[in-house]
Amino acid sequence: MIVADLAAELSRSREPFVQATVVRAQKPASAHAGDTALVRADGRIDGFVGGTCAESSVREYGLMTLATNEPVLLRIVPGEQLPRSTEEGAVTVANPCLSGGSVEIFLEPRVPAPRLLVVGDSPIAQALAALGGPLGFDAVAVPGERAEPAAGDAALVVASHGRGEEPALTAALRLGVPYVGLIASRIRGAAVLAALDVPDELRARVHSPAGPARRRPPAPARPGPSTRCAG
Repeated sequence: MIVADLAAELSRSREPFVQATVVRAQKPASAHAGDTALVRADGRIDGFVGGTCAESSVREYGLMTLATNEPVLLRIVPGEQLPRSTEEGAVTVANPCLSGGSVEIFLEPRVPAPRLLVVGDSPIAQALAALGGPLGFDAVAVPGERAEPAAGDAALVVASHGRGEEPALTAALRLGVPYVGLIASRIRGAAVLAALDVPDELRARVHSPAGPARRRPPAPARPGPSTRCAG
């Protein structure tokens, strides 16, 4: 499979990877500028950015880049005793292979944005999904009957007005989705939560009405007995 096609497939399946691109190569390095490869989270490398000696460094620093989610320029230069050097945005390592040659490879992490699953096709659900992108989420809106929460979801908000609420909420709670919200009135929300087939400690995790907790304004102080100044 062509590297570009594989990258697109991994992105669709929300699988993190690092794209390694040769930006400069000095003969007799086997790689050429423009060569690309993908480093997956399990260490597999698809594509070509050099021989086995270069691959070991690409794998090591590719996984490091994936963990930090910060791109880095990897310089691989010939030599066995060259100490590793690091500067902001770049690292230099030695290539002990006899073939020699130096190569510079840009390692770019491709980590999917956290998914926000919005359940429902109501105007509220559509507005929430539209807000998700600018806030850094991969916002997905689905009808209540088709909602399939995943363990890696960052949040689930139900705004389906009674359609598929309970299955979506139950699945998200059992999967441990960090934020689970229900858009409903307090009375209807309480009825929906009471019907969920989950333990009380899970039921208590649902934010209903959805959104940050609001503090009630303090009650006005009761007026005390009036007093008169003695003349």
